[in-house]
Amino acid sequence: MAPQIPGRIAYVNARLLDPVSRLDAPGGLLTEGETIIAMGADLFAGGLPADAEIIDCQGACLAPGLVDMRVQLREPGEEHKETLRSAGEAAVAGGVTSMVCLPNTTPIIDDVAAVEFVARRARKIGLAKVYPYAAATKRMEGQELAEIGMLAEAGALGFTDGTKALRNAQVMRRALAYAATFGVMILQHPEEPSLADGGVMNEGEMASRLGLAGIPPAAEIIMIERDIRLVAITGGRYHVSHVSTGEGVACIRQAKARGLPVTCDTAPPYFALNELAIGNYRTFAKLSPPLRTEMDRQAVVQGLKDGTIDAIASDHAPQDQDSKRLPFAQAECGGVGLETLLAIALELYHNGHLTLLEVIHRLSLAPARLLKLAAGSLQAGQAADFLIFDPEPAWRVNPETFRSKSKNSPFDGRPVQGKVLRTVVDGRTVYLADA
Repeated sequence: MAPQIPGRIAYVNARLLDPVSRLDAPGGLLTEGETIIAMGADLFAGGLPADAEIIDCQGACLAPGLVDMRVQLREPGEEHKETLRSAGEAAVAGGVTSMVCLPNTTPIIDDVAAVEFVARRARKIGLAKVYPYAAATKRMEGQELAEIGMLAEAGALGFTDGTKALRNAQVMRRALAYAATFGVMILQHPEEPSLADGGVMNEGEMASRLGLAGIPPAAEIIMIERDIRLVAITGGRYHVSHVSTGEGVACIRQAKARGLPVTCDTAPPYFALNELAIGNYRTFAKLSPPLRTEMDRQAVVQGLKDGTIDAIASDHAPQDQDSKRLPFAQAECGGVGLETLLAIALELYHNGHLTLLEVIHRLSLAPARLLKLAAGSLQAGQAADFLIFDPEPAWRVNPETFRSKSKNSPFDGRPVQGKVLRTVVDGRTVYLADA
């Protein structure tokens, strides 16, 4: 049954945070059906509309819904780890109203039917909106380019081989050149495979102490440097996913200074944790790319501060217990992140690195613009996709309460601040926090 279209709703006594107009002020917002009708500091100065339902935000922040540009959904193929429904419930509980999924499902999203399946299933569920990336190469084997033009027309927002790097320089060159003709983006998992082969954590003193094989920071840096040279040749749009090293950030900063079409994102683990989180072989902190040194973490924070890093994505990678409760070297990589995305990102605000509006910008408008999505804004005429949150309440991360099917959070037990109170998608309240 199709969701009922809501009538007029007035949200009053809110702290409005709109990255487009850079508004950060008390005010109100009016929706009708699936659309924002009006928003502003003095919107209800002349009185409230008589025909509207009134929702009192009680001074809480009202911001555009988060746009998570890197999520692994596991459906189809690994529904025991996550489904579109469980990921949707986790997303809206975290204030995420739009998410973009990697193509590494079974079957791989490398044809039009697979692209359409994801969009159709998500619409039927009616929680967070879901958009797919398609594989850059057929079967994600890194050899033959996928049908980029046809897949872009079908709704793929970008092209990536997911958690695999596009290792072949000639294939990457062709992908960038071909994608440039359609104005779409190639997203890279920046890791030179032969350097990373066999490694399970960041190379260095801690890896040596734990007796674990290391992945050198150079694996990320070399791949970024190679690809930037290919961007200079082709003019193709190139996006570095989950940048984790200080030198990687520096390479991207230099490329941007040269005017190259290079962008990047990072994920909360890379600005909130370092390799010490692994402790005594803690597999929930085994990620790809691996957690780096404290100097790298600080460089990622600086990249967010100066705008080198465009966006923050959750890098949601659900794994079941059988995949994680293994010796460190054998355990799968990845951590869930949808339900902690806002709270961990708010550490950048609480620690004085970014303003609240800047945090919201990197979580909503910036990824929306990168992906050419009509999202990340509270402007009149936009879809009524937003969240209401309080940045102050303290709580402790407890994965057992997560709506995600998998509980593998690298932030397990971490004290955080900031809670989502309500999430609205197309004018409908899809999440309401317990009173």
